[in-house]
Amino acid sequence: MKWVYKYFINGLIVIVPIALTAVVVINIFAFTERLLGQYLPIHFPGLALAVVLFLIVFVGWLSSHWISKKVINYCERVVGSIPVVKFIYNSVKQISTAVFESQKLLENAVLVPYPHPEVKALGFVMPELSAPLAEKFSEEHVCVFVPMSLNLTSGFNIILPRRDIIPLDVTSESALQYVITAGAIMPRSNDSNN
Repeated sequence: MKWVYKYFINGLIVIVPIALTAVVVINIFAFTERLLGQYLPIHFPGLALAVVLFLIVFVGWLSSHWISKKVINYCERVVGSIPVVKFIYNSVKQISTAVFESQKLLENAVLVPYPHPEVKALGFVMPELSAPLAEKFSEEHVCVFVPMSLNLTSGFNIILPRRDIIPLDVTSESALQYVITAGAIMPRSNDSNN
């Protein structure tokens, strides 16, 4: 009976991310199709896909220009002045930033002594400490993000001496999988991809 449970869990690990991704993508395209059907006299297969892709690229292009950045920052300040909306917007923005930039931010996997010196936790080295923090230490310290299992959007930032971290020669993808699956999938070395 144990094997049924094991395969059931493995099946969930494979199916749930695919199903959630499919639901989000299908809903975005269905919404776009409905919207275009109301306002455009023409319709052809793939129109929603073309419009969504164009919109994403256009917003990305707009956000990278000086004037557009000013407008976006102004709009964010306006949204940030509305009490409940501010909380919702900031939460969603932080989560989406964490998800879409996790590949870049969570690249350098290390082991750190956490929550006490006798144990080790997997973490990711963050950008260099700012001057106000770095000047408080007599030796080089680094900031390491130790994510909570099953949830990359929460965890602990710890600052510790560089000599206390143990670098890992693992792929960032497998380190992230290790965290997301609560250790069910162990990290793979960089050489295993070759």
